[in-house]
Amino acid sequence: MRVDQFDFNLPSERIALFPVRPRDSARMLIVKPNAGLEDKKVTDLLDLLAPNDVLVVNDTKVIPAELAAIRHRGENQSKVSFNLHKRIDGSSWAAFARPAKRLKAGDKLVFSAINDNSVELVDLIAHVKEVDQGQAIIQFELENAQLDEAIKSFGAMPLPPYIGAKRQLEKSDLSDYQTVYADEEGAVAAPTAGLHFTDDLLEKLNKKGVIIEKITLHVGAGTFLPVKVDDTDEHKMHSEWGEISADIVKRIKAAKAKGGRIIAVGTTSLRLLESAARKTGELEAFCDDTDIFITPGYKFNAVDILMTNFHLPRSTLFMLVSAFSGFDNMHHAYAHAIENEYRFYSYGDASLLFRLSL
Repeated sequence: MRVDQFDFNLPSERIALFPVRPRDSARMLIVKPNAGLEDKKVTDLLDLLAPNDVLVVNDTKVIPAELAAIRHRGENQSKVSFNLHKRIDGSSWAAFARPAKRLKAGDKLVFSAINDNSVELVDLIAHVKEVDQGQAIIQFELENAQLDEAIKSFGAMPLPPYIGAKRQLEKSDLSDYQTVYADEEGAVAAPTAGLHFTDDLLEKLNKKGVIIEKITLHVGAGTFLPVKVDDTDEHKMHSEWGEISADIVKRIKAAKAKGGRIIAVGTTSLRLLESAARKTGELEAFCDDTDIFITPGYKFNAVDILMTNFHLPRSTLFMLVSAFSGFDNMHHAYAHAIENEYRFYSYGDASLLFRLSL
């Protein structure tokens, strides 16, 4: 399909720069194909979900992946910033670099920071292994747990570019840009549909009989990359690592057998569930990278309902929701959301999408 078919005009004032408080007070647009639209709130999930429904959340935890360095090449030095987006091994990361044109293989990178006690930290050092089209592979002189701790000390929370371009990082972002159930460190962007949940709402859903299962997909910064081709067939999707255990698969299948529905919280949960069901059409255990790219015409095998935020024009995520609930339905839903002043993107409002029956 042509990428421009997924374009729409979004007024800049619809982009949320801060979340609502409390989290679960956000608005939520219900989209049921061939049944119209309903304006609700996130707390209405208590009425919309039923016993044996399975709410699948992504428990990845965002790491402080924004880093700044001085590049050393002989006597020459230059400032470069990085956004880590995928771990390669114990000491190496793939990162988006700004400006990447200042880098070449062999460059030495010296990162420096000051901790909360205003005591200077020992320099964190890395070396550039590869550079390609704005991305660099950098290898640190530390590895594994030592490197993880150093990144926490030197890095900053990686706010999405459409927020970071309009305001400075605030202390509240350290908790606001993290789900209440975040546990497995490795994401460089939040699974933002999950930001709407509170411990209280999750407890009430559990008491109602809704089953809550946690899977892990480490969200990469590639989720923000623009689609630069004219046709979706030409787009190369970024890959992300994810895992669904055999025990979770067994429990989900048992709930489905009792009439429960699978509700994916966020496109990350949906992409992982569908990746795990792609080979056979049945949900299976999964532990691997996935670069699944979902566009209209895709046959969904695992997910019945998708809870997600409102996405960018021409983005792979708007393509995904158009595949899930219908191309025309989603254009209509987004027009309604814009007209009725829903808040868009990571800190914005939610939508609850029911799958289009093909």
